Parts: sequence; C-alpha cells; structure tokens
Amino acid sequence: MADRRARPDSKNTGPDPQNARPDPKGGRKSGWRRALPPPPVPPAEPAAPSREAAAVADAERATSVVEAALYQDGVRVSTPATLADTFRELREEPAGMAWIGLARPTEGELLSLAAEFDLHPLAVEDALEAHQRPKLERYGDTLFVVLRAARYLDAPEEVDFGELHVFVGPDFVITVRHGAAPDLSAVRRRMEETPELLKLGPEAVLYAILDAVVDGYVPVVAGVQNDVDEIETEVFRGDPEVSRRIYELSREMVEFQRATRPLVGMLHSLMAGFAKYETDEELQRYLRDVADHVTHTSERVDGFRQALTDILTVNATLVTQQQNAEMRALAEAGFEQNEEIKKISSWAAILFAPTLVGTIYGMNFAHMPELGWSFGYPFAIGLMGVVCASLYVIFKRRDWL
Repeated sequence: MADRRARPDSKNTGPDPQNARPDPKGGRKSGWRRALPPPPVPPAEPAAPSREAAAVADAERATSVVEAALYQDGVRVSTPATLADTFRELREEPAGMAWIGLARPTEGELLSLAAEFDLHPLAVEDALEAHQRPKLERYGDTLFVVLRAARYLDAPEEVDFGELHVFVGPDFVITVRHGAAPDLSAVRRRMEETPELLKLGPEAVLYAILDAVVDGYVPVVAGVQNDVDEIETEVFRGDPEVSRRIYELSREMVEFQRATRPLVGMLHSLMAGFAKYETDEELQRYLRDVADHVTHTSERVDGFRQALTDILTVNATLVTQQQNAEMRALAEAGFEQNEEIKKISSWAAILFAPTLVGTIYGMNFAHMPELGWSFGYPFAIGLMGVVCASLYVIFKRRDWL
C-alpha cells in the first residue's frame, strides 16, 4: 500500500485536500474532521486526584487500549503509554508504522483516532456500534475490514463469536476488538518474531490478522465435527433431547456461515487489487493461502449445515416411526382387550340364561304353569341347557369364544 502523502492524485472518497485546514500541532487533520462530532471535553480533574480515582482511570485505560507500538523496518522502536504519545512519536518518525490495539474503546478514543488518521465517519460509526457483517471497504487510502472470529468452548459445547474491526492505512493499523476472540497478542508476537514480514508494512499486519482469524476456525470446525458425530449417535439411540441440540447447533452454523462466506469475496477483492496497489509478491502468496483456507472452511461449514438438515429429517422420520410403533402397540393392546371383553360378555350371556330360567321358576306363586307337572324339573333343566348351548354356538361362530 503506497504512502497516501506521496499520492496526492489518488482517488479519495473524502473532501479535497486543498480545503483541509492545517493542524497547529502538526497532525494530519483533513476535511473529514469537520464531518466528525467534536470529541467530548474531559471534566476538569482535581489538583491532587486520589489513589482510587487514579486506579479507576488506569483500569479504564487497561480495558480499552490493549497495546500500542511503533515499528520501523519491521522492528519495534517504541511502546507509547497513551494514544497521545503514539500520535506524537509517529509524527516524529515519518517512516514508522503505528499498530494500535483497542478492546471495546470509548467514543472519545475512536474520535481522537479518527481525527488523527482521517478515518471515515461511517467506518468510525460501524466500529462504535459493532454487530456488523464481515466486509471490506476502502475509504481513500484507508481500508476498513470487519471480521467475525470464532472459538469453540469445550465445556458447554458451543461456538462463541467475536467481532474485530481493522483500520489499515499507509502508516498505521488500528484494531478494535469486540469479544474475546481473536487473540491479537499472539499475532503481534508472531509478526515481531518475523521482522522481514512485518517490514512489508500495514498490509502484512492485515494478512497476519486474517490468517489468525481463519486459523481460529480450525478448532471450531473440529469441535463442530465432533458434535455432529455425537448427534448422529444420539439420533439413532433415540435421545429425546437431540432435536433441541440439532436446532441449537444449526443456529450456530448459520452464524458460522455469516462469518466465513463473506471472507471468500473479501480476500478475492484484496487479490484483485494486487497489481493496482503494488502488493509485495510474497505477501500475495500468503494472502492466496489464506483465501484457500477460507474457501475450505466455508465449504466445511456449508457441509455441516446440510448434514444437520439431513440429520433433522432423519430424526423426524425416526420419531414418526417410533410414534407409529407406539400407536400400533396401543391398537394391538386395545384389540386384545376387546377380544377379552367379547369372551367375558359371551360367558356372561351364557350364564345369564339359566339364571333367568331358575329365577322365574323360583317364584312362589300358587297358580303357575308346570308347577304340578311331573316333567317340569327335567324340562327346566333341558331348557337351560338348550339356551346355553345355542348361545355358545352363536358366539363361537362369531369368534367371540
């Protein structure tokens, strides 16, 4: 990336540099500063602040400015304590490069960076609000990159996503991190251990950040693959909680797709500008390697989502089959119960017939047929037998007995 101060004829989306007002402090103030709201005026501090107030201020700085350093020819030459010191030392080292790392910065800090490095107001607004989609935008000589990092949490077996905003200019790199991932301190150590790569400038730092984010996807892919294998086992085991786990993992894969799929287009856009912005050939090879890894990861994530969709379909089929089997078992049980009821009802009817005849003849009336008949008793017994036999034959033919 060429130095913007050496390219006055470059196409810039900002105002005309001729209309820029000079900075009395020697800064690089341009017309963009007039588009930004003024930074908040800090309240007047007491002459002798207490230890508690100083501790709180130190804690706030520690949670915002993670690390700031100046580099020259790939070697760290200074580690300023504050942003103001960073700005001052960078002005004193025209050939240097500033690498500033922030974590959840305040609005005032971002506005001071925007004023010093001519950051576009829209990019600053995105960095403040966070929750942006992965993208790459160019504002004049400054690249604004939004990345979604990911890490796999073993204990809850879920994917945690972080957001990283990167401003890349001719002589500076600013990282704004929202979330725990990625670990940019490891990226800084790696670059400082390879000064021949770091001396290639801010674009080399951008490559290292992209490479770290993409490499961070590898353990996530491995963890998700393990989850998918476990889910397949649980599906065929008939675990009732597996549907919920499939749904939750599917939602994580949607987020994973939103993090990886735009990266493919972003890296191809970077590669398309290699010739225009005279990117170093070695750096081109590194970026192509990152693009290959991103493409592979994106394909794996797409495969996971399709696999989860298929598993969910199979699980629904198995659940339906299980429900049908249960309904069939209930129907068979009902049928067997109905057969038993038929048998009981048949024997009850057979036994009811002699009971009815015996009950009638057991009545003590003076004038009743067959009471004085000598064949009355055999006739009653025979009638009972005939009725019972007839009912038995009828029920037997109807398979009730």
